Amino acid sequence: MHGAEVLIPLFFFLSILAIWGSIVLTRHKERMSMIEKGLKAEDIKSLYERQTLRVNPLSSLKWGIVLVCVGIAIVLGIWLRDNYMFNNGIIPGLIAAFGGAGLVLFYFIAAKKGQL
Repeated sequence: MHGAEVLIPLFFFLSILAIWGSIVLTRHKERMSMIEKGLKAEDIKSLYERQTLRVNPLSSLKWGIVLVCVGIAIVLGIWLRDNYMFNNGIIPGLIAAFGGAGLVLFYFIAAKKGQL
């Protein structure tokens, strides 16, 4: 039993080291092949610069609509369960239906704005 207590953390850290080493080696080989092909330092640097993420301005609207619809589905499901004796299985169905309806609503709003 004592062997497993030592081998598991050792294997874990050696695996992380192997993954990190392979990433570094791959990047080195890639850069060397670029240098052999005659790329300039500016070209190589521009390849490795991180580009800024382009944020979709309607992303917040989409998640807002979906989460409001899911919230309405949960409240409606609890109300139906308590007042009309529906079983608990109605709540996941309502969440799926209202979440999908929220995505469809978002699609029409985004299509109207021309941002799809």
